[in-house]
Amino acid sequence: MKQIEIFTDGSCSQNPGPGGWGAVLRYGGHEKELSGGCGETTNNRMELTAVIEALKCLKEPCSVTLTTDSQYIVNAVSKGWAKAWQAKNWRKGDGKPALNPDLWAELLDLLTKHNVSFNWVRGHNGHPENERCDSLAVEQTNKFKSMDNA
Repeated sequence: MKQIEIFTDGSCSQNPGPGGWGAVLRYGGHEKELSGGCGETTNNRMELTAVIEALKCLKEPCSVTLTTDSQYIVNAVSKGWAKAWQAKNWRKGDGKPALNPDLWAELLDLLTKHNVSFNWVRGHNGHPENERCDSLAVEQTNKFKSMDNA
C-alpha cells in the first residue's frame, strides 16, 4: 500500500462568506498542490473540502498521514463523532442537526477506501506545509472575494 502524506487547510472571509481550501499531497519525491474555493461558504466547509478533494485524487487504496489544523475534523473522525452523527440521521448527541452532513457523508465514504491517520498541528505556527496550504486557501478566498466585489 502506497504511503501518502496529505496536508490541508481551509479559509473563509466573514464566515460565512467567500472561502478557499488548499492541499499538498506528497508521495516519494513527488508533490502535488490543489486548491479551490466558493463564493458563499464557511471555514469548516472549506476545511472538509480540502480533505475530501485531496483524498479523491488517490487512484487506489493508500495509507495516508493527513495533517490539518482543523480540530473539528480531527476530533469528529478520531473520537467517532461523525460516525455517530451519521448513525443518528445526522443529529448530534443533543438532538440538534449536525452541520455539513453532505461533506461528512462523502468524507466517511472516502475513509472506508483508505487507511487514514489524522495529525493535528496548530495553525499559523510555522509548520511549512500548513503555511503553504493556508496560502493556497487564502489565495482562493481572495479570488472569490474579489468576484463578489466586482
